[in-house]
Amino acid sequence: MKKQDKYQGFEQGPIRPPSEASSLLIRLTRNCPWNRCTFCRVYKKSQFSLRSMENIIKDIDFLYNYIELIKQKVKLDGYINNTVMNNLFNGLKDKDRIAFNAAVNWYASGMRSIFLQDANSLIMKPDDLVFILEYLKKCFPYIDRVTTYARSHTIVRIKQNDLQRMADAGLNRVHVGMESGSDIVLKKTNKGATKASHIKAGLKIKKAGMQLSEYVMPGLGGIEYSIEHAMETASALNSINPDFIRIRTLAVTRGTILAEEAETGNFQKSTDTMMAKELRLFLETLDGIDSYIKSDHMLNLFETIDGKMPEDKEKMINIIDSFFELDPYKRVLYQVGRRMGFFRGPDDMENSPHLERVKQACDHYGITNENVDSVIDDLMKRFV
Repeated sequence: MKKQDKYQGFEQGPIRPPSEASSLLIRLTRNCPWNRCTFCRVYKKSQFSLRSMENIIKDIDFLYNYIELIKQKVKLDGYINNTVMNNLFNGLKDKDRIAFNAAVNWYASGMRSIFLQDANSLIMKPDDLVFILEYLKKCFPYIDRVTTYARSHTIVRIKQNDLQRMADAGLNRVHVGMESGSDIVLKKTNKGATKASHIKAGLKIKKAGMQLSEYVMPGLGGIEYSIEHAMETASALNSINPDFIRIRTLAVTRGTILAEEAETGNFQKSTDTMMAKELRLFLETLDGIDSYIKSDHMLNLFETIDGKMPEDKEKMINIIDSFFELDPYKRVLYQVGRRMGFFRGPDDMENSPHLERVKQACDHYGITNENVDSVIDDLMKRFV
């Protein structure tokens, strides 16, 4: 691989999955090579580039040296001495402090997992990625997990033997943004994938022995394609049987093409109630799989939807049903309190010490059943 740029210091990208909160972030590529999805604004003003192998290795070496230094200090003191760490931090150049902070945080979290950034690390040459994986294993032999984001379009183009080599070198979980299994929705949102390519990519990852985490986006079909979106997405996942299915509710954010379509009426966003019905249909349609369902994001209306198929299917559907059993006023309180971070599921609300605060907020801002969805839209945009 040709050298892309001069080394400017340790780098970290802007995002990682919530499940990788304790992972050490290693940046292999910058931004997203596709960068055309109508609903995403993360990389819209950034150009994609491959980082040079030399720069990636320098980042890893920086981290390795800091980790070893921290281990020495902890061995002497018996714990992380904040005064010592602050003195070390203050003695560093600004560009080195990011790496030092990353090392300290990773050490404190137990040093069990690494996440490779940015949006599509598998676009690297297989030989280069295998080399990086082997180098990470050499530097940090105690890690349990190495994970990354990848696009289905990229995965289907990689030889199965190369995916197996990556798995053998230590890559053991891949996060894929399926978003939808509907070809109509995928085309309208310019996802750059089809239902068939999502299925093929997912099966290739599983065949290589890596864990597969698929992300789905309730609401992405809007009102018009809500049922199509739910059923076709479930159908695709039934064909793959991924290890994890992670729910990420749509938020229409400013600066995206989808936001422009919503302004002109070309996209009609579903309300919370509509998306809850869509999610219920999605869960009902899942069949013949043993995936774990995770709803681990503030955007989601129900964080407590968390279980394994098929044994927890009814329990997860019942959580949604309990929302519809609430009277209209309590439903509004739950919607607002959930997005304020006070409730995880409908069962949390009655005994919550925050319920009165949510009532006061609704009274103060005049939030009612008629305007709650516009308020929720504004709250959701804070988390994207």
